[in-house]
Amino acid sequence: MSRAGETIRLESRADGFSFDAYHVKPGDARRGGLVLIQEIFGVTDHIREVADGFAEDGYEVIAPAFFDRQQRGFEASYEPADMVQAVALSQAAPWDEVTGDAQSAIDALQGPVFVAGFCWGGAASWAVAARCVGVAAASCFYGRRITELLDEAPRCPTILHFGKTDASIPLEQVEEIRARYPDMPVHLYDAGHGFASDRRKDYQPDAARLARLRTLQLFTRSGGGRGEGA
Repeated sequence: MSRAGETIRLESRADGFSFDAYHVKPGDARRGGLVLIQEIFGVTDHIREVADGFAEDGYEVIAPAFFDRQQRGFEASYEPADMVQAVALSQAAPWDEVTGDAQSAIDALQGPVFVAGFCWGGAASWAVAARCVGVAAASCFYGRRITELLDEAPRCPTILHFGKTDASIPLEQVEEIRARYPDMPVHLYDAGHGFASDRRKDYQPDAARLARLRTLQLFTRSGGGRGEGA
């Protein structure tokens, strides 16, 4: 499948570290910018396809390679050995560096700028919404580590997506988030972890479509109207 995007180089606001990012522009009128945050597997074919899909919806997308400090160009499969390495890299990426990297991507986009992330990126999106400036709204997909960040409130409209049968995120954790942020939309789906990815065994097409629709609706309500930010 041919790609409309390109690899660009950004410098982190955290420490000036230079890292790669996948960048794709919309082919039609622009709705805004989007920082797309990877799963633990890196900026994979799947993430690039998700970025391309959002570009088709009118968003200029930057998907930073957040693990370039640990291993430049890292892309993992879903095999057990790769999973172990991916988890290790995610644990070696402190939130201060992650949000500094994300800030450089935000700054590279004309507003309004939105954030969406999956798995590890779901928690990273929460951190970005809480710490970074210039974020209009955030959509966090099955971010297990959000509970580490509950003392840091998002500073923009934020929605969360979780699977009811996600073994890695017990419903008790979801309820903990709801208790701390009762006004935040927390959506539960009849699905497991990774339900929005057609590469994952827990892929659930209906849940994926609904979560994506809710994400696009949030962005539209938060300033992402057709033709804005051109």
